[in-house]
This record gives sequence, C-alpha cells and structure tokens, in this order.
Amino acid sequence: MKIGIGIDTGGTCTDAVAYDFDSERVLAKGKALTTRENLSIGIGQALDMLPPELIREASLVSLSTTLATNACVENKGCRAKLLIFGLTDENIRRFNAEAIYGLKSDNVRGVDTHGSADGLIIDEPDWDILFSELGDWLADADALAAAELYSMNNGAPCEKHAKLLLEERYGLPFVSASDLTSEINVLTRGATALLNARLLPIVREFIEAALSDFSARQCRAPVMVVRSDGSLMSAKLSLSRPVETILSGPAASVLAGRSFAGEKDYLIIDMGGTTTDVSVVRGQRPVMADSGIQIGGWRTHVKGVFVDTFALGGDSAVRMKNDIPQLFPRRVMPICSAARRWPEIKAMLLALLDKNPPSQFPIHEFFYLVREPAEPGRYDKDERALIEALRKGPRILSDLKAAGVVDLYHLNSERLEAEGIVMRCGLTPTDFMHIKGDYTEYDGEASALAARFLLRRLGREDSPEDLRALAEEVYGLVGEHLYVNLLRILIAQQHPAQFAQGLDLQTEFLIRQGWAKRDTEAGGLFRYDLGTKAALVGIGAPTHVFLPAVAKALGTEYILPENAEVANALGALKADINAVTKVEISKALSSQGETYYVVHAPSGSSRFDSLDEALDAAKAASEEAALKEARARGALGELAVTTSVERHSTLSKWGTRVDLGCAALSEVTVRLG
Repeated sequence: MKIGIGIDTGGTCTDAVAYDFDSERVLAKGKALTTRENLSIGIGQALDMLPPELIREASLVSLSTTLATNACVENKGCRAKLLIFGLTDENIRRFNAEAIYGLKSDNVRGVDTHGSADGLIIDEPDWDILFSELGDWLADADALAAAELYSMNNGAPCEKHAKLLLEERYGLPFVSASDLTSEINVLTRGATALLNARLLPIVREFIEAALSDFSARQCRAPVMVVRSDGSLMSAKLSLSRPVETILSGPAASVLAGRSFAGEKDYLIIDMGGTTTDVSVVRGQRPVMADSGIQIGGWRTHVKGVFVDTFALGGDSAVRMKNDIPQLFPRRVMPICSAARRWPEIKAMLLALLDKNPPSQFPIHEFFYLVREPAEPGRYDKDERALIEALRKGPRILSDLKAAGVVDLYHLNSERLEAEGIVMRCGLTPTDFMHIKGDYTEYDGEASALAARFLLRRLGREDSPEDLRALAEEVYGLVGEHLYVNLLRILIAQQHPAQFAQGLDLQTEFLIRQGWAKRDTEAGGLFRYDLGTKAALVGIGAPTHVFLPAVAKALGTEYILPENAEVANALGALKADINAVTKVEISKALSSQGETYYVVHAPSGSSRFDSLDEALDAAKAASEEAALKEARARGALGELAVTTSVERHSTLSKWGTRVDLGCAALSEVTVRLG
C-alpha cells in the first residue's frame, strides 16, 4: 500500500486526507478550522483525525492552499517595493500601470538604464546615486523586488546586481522577476515579482507550520506544494516562489473534479470561506490561462488553470446598506464560530439587544487581535489604541465606541485588517445557515442574536419567523451572486473578444432580472432565462446549500461528488512534477545586411551565424534549464527530457510567409503518486 497525505488550508477550514495510491481509495479524512493566529494548530487538528500510523507510513505529502488566493482578493500581504530597470517613473505612469497591472505608484520606482533590446549591450545604473535617492524608500519595506527591461534577452544583470547589493544593505528578502517568468512585458514581470514579494510571509508561515506538524508526527515523506498550473513543486521552492501558489487550491479542485465528474463539459465551483473559485472543463480538459493569471487587480505571468475567483464565501460579511441587507466582499469570522471560541460574545450581544442603540454602523461586529505587530512604531496612535484594547480578548464595536477607543466616523482599521493583525467577526452566510438549520457546527444562538439586531436596524420585527425570512433573503443574495458570476464566466468563454472587459451594466441588469424572475411566469414580451449545458460540480462545504437553486435557474445538473468536502486535499495528491522551459531564437540583420541569429538563454544572449548552430545551442540551454527546474521542484533520480522546436512566422500584407525566428521547448514530467 502506497500512502499519500493531502492537506488543503483555506481561509476558513483546513482539510486532511489519507489516500492509497494503489487502490485509489480514501482511507481517512479530517476537517478543522484554520487558525489564522497559528496555522500549525488547525493543520495539526486535521491531521489528528487521521490514523497516526498512516501519517508515519506516508511516502508523499502534498499541500494545497488558498491563502495566497485570498490575500490577492483581499489585497493582503507584506509591504513590498519594486524597482523596474529600463523604465522611468513617467514611463510607468503613462502605461497606466496601477489600473492595468496593479502596480501602485507608492510601491514602484523606475530606474533609467539603456541596454539594447537584443541583450548584446548591457547598461547598469550608478548604484551610489540610486541608493542616495531611493534609500529611505527602499528601507521602508518588508521585502524588495526588481524587474528589468530586456531581461529575457540579456540574462538580467541589473536584477542580479541589485539582489547582491540590496540584500547586503537592507537584509530584506529579494525577488528577481527573471527567476519567475520570461514574459516579454516588463510591467507584467514586475507585477509578478512584486506580488511574489508581498506573499512571501504568508506562504512561509503555511509551509513552516505544515513541516512542523508532520515532523512532530514522525512523517519523513517529501513535502510538495500544488502550483497554479496543477503541477507540483517542493515545499522548499515554494518559500521563494509563493506567487506560483496563487491558484494552488483551485488547481487542486480541478484535479479532484476531473475524477469526480463523468460529464464532458462542466464547471467546478469551489466555494470556501472567502472566495468562490470557478474552473471550466471542456471536453474533459481544463481551460488554461495561457496569457497569465489575473487576480485581485494584479496582472501576472503565472501560468495556471483558468480560474475565475470572486469574493463570495461562507464568511462574506452581511451588513445593512441603504436600508437593505447586502453581501460585502470582505471576509469576517462568523459570529457562530467566534462564539464557540469566546462564549462571552453572547453576553455582549444580549447586552447590545437590551440597550438597542440606534446606529447606521455595524456595531454588533467584533474585533480580535490575531497577532502582535512586529514593529508597533509603524502604526498611528488610533491603530495602537485598538491593538491595546484587544489584548485581553475580543471586543464588540459598540463597547469600543462607548469607551472612546474608536470613532465610528473615522474608524482606522483597514491597514491592521489587511496586514492580518486584527480580524473582524460579523454576520455571514454561515450564520444564516445556522439560523435555518442547514449547518449546525457552531453556536447558532449567537448568530440569531446578531441577526435580531440587524433586523431592528432594518426597521423590522425580530421574531423567529422574521429571522427565517431574513435568512431566506441572504440565501437569495448568495444565489444571485453565484448566478450572475457563472453567467458572466460562461458568456466570456463563449464570446471572449466582446466581453473582455466583463459585463456591461445593461447585460448585468438583464441577468439579474433572470434570477429575480426565475420562479415566476413569463410576463411581457421578453423571456429572461439564460442557461448552460455544462453541469455544475460543487466543491466546498457551502455549495450543497446554495448551488442546487442556481443549477435549476440555469437549467442544468448539479453534481455533489463523494468526498467533496475534502476535494482540494484529495486533488493535491493527483498532481505531477511538470517543468517546461523555452529558449527563443531571434533572426536579425547586421549593418552589412547579413543575417545572424541570437539565442536568448537564461545565462544571457549569444550570437550565431547559422540557424543550425543557434538551434543546437538553444536546445542544449533549454534542456539544461528544464532539468534544473525539475530538480528544483523536487524531482529525483534519472530524468527524461523531451525537446521540440517551435517556429514563429506571420503573413505579410502581400500574403507571403515572414520568418520571425523559433524556439527550443523542453519538458520534464515526473509522477510521484
């Protein structure tokens, strides 16, 4: 029996599964709450639901996580700064880098250099001047990154020199864009590197927690991590490349979903606590994001399965806005879960109901301290006052206001929440699932108390019937959000050019009308119903509650697979190591009109007079890079590499074929399970 242990850590729950590769059977599974303040606790609790001998005998441990996914959607991460060599600040501004790539001006600086596009002429900045001008800006960071124009052609000398100098001067983690991607667009490379730097502490905390838990249970198996493309890399490599895990959890769900669904075309809908991740499978093959993953305003060159991630989960905040209940994208800890952990929360909610103070703010919500800040001096007095008030335990917002700790009109908690120092607790769909009885794992009485206060703020009665009616209303909001987004994804898949920028307001209005009128007889001259032949495969705890109604509205089938509640942990065990590298060859003319070829290898560019010589050099460089990458990802023993040649050409306006060069493409695949 060959045993694998799969772990998936999401924003809300951590799942564990023991799997027999020989019989393809799940031997045991466990689920625990993710403990944000110490991830090791939640991982350990999930592992303790598995027989200890299976953990000791495991030959492979594979991890997936949505922590990086959630951080992108919620704009969380450490403070990182990016240098872009070869562009000026004005260039970056003119390219609209913040809106298109997620590169905010506070975090990016251009450094003017003048290397050649073919990589044969190298130019570096005056480093002393750079440090005198940008030293203070660079020092105010938790991590640094650099991207260089033409680095795919010149071997990235500025990035390499910057790494040596900046690590020595500041002692901060440093990310080179060229180590992550060979994308031509320097702004896309820069966004990838900056996001990678922001995610370093998030993924490090996860990996170190998992390694500690497995070591404590005498497990000596190699530990791997699912990448965004559904392949594996070693846990060690993931510490320096966290950006490659931004769709780790969704990729694992695709791997699991492919074994669950017998349909040719289906959507995999993974609804967690923070986000809903939707993947598309056509003809039993997952659609890939070949142009790079875009998530949370970031445009990266990380290759991965196509996943559309939107902020909707069991822990999405439910609040009052414009005198009606609405869903908000920010994740909060559900009241029911918080009350299980801190029973005194119920007494605070009862006291609030007794006082029944009028307020337009969500004063029934709580804050708690997740962790102490590493550098308290970075925070202003209001932020420090909130941290101090939470050191003895969670506090309800109404009490914080009464004690003068916070001013509701100028509440300054965004940075503390974004950096994971404090966390809100509030009403969520999970609470309303408890009120309806569809999910009863935690303290539903606390959920009802908070919901009664919300009903009063809405100007309604707070009887049990009113509570159930409010729960139905929230269910409808979740269903509408799913319905609109699934149709948005399907329409964009069918008509990518026309809907590249998403739905226009008129189309979205018609879709929302389709949901609103789904159970009514068609009236007027127009029918709103839109649908799909693709089945909906639900993964994640809340999907069995919300997806059946959405599938009915779309006129399709809903599939709830066996072991769906631990699908990502299971999917993590179905991945392989797959390393693919490419070395480009460009064709050029000398000033004398003679043709020559430039090979753009990872070590730098080289010039050759004949195409055959260039191809031989490119193949050798590509194979060397593929083998090096496969071993970095954890491959052992003798490896087989396959190499092919891609030829690039286009048609001229006269209809003749124009040669644009070629590339050597090498691939190494290793099955671990």
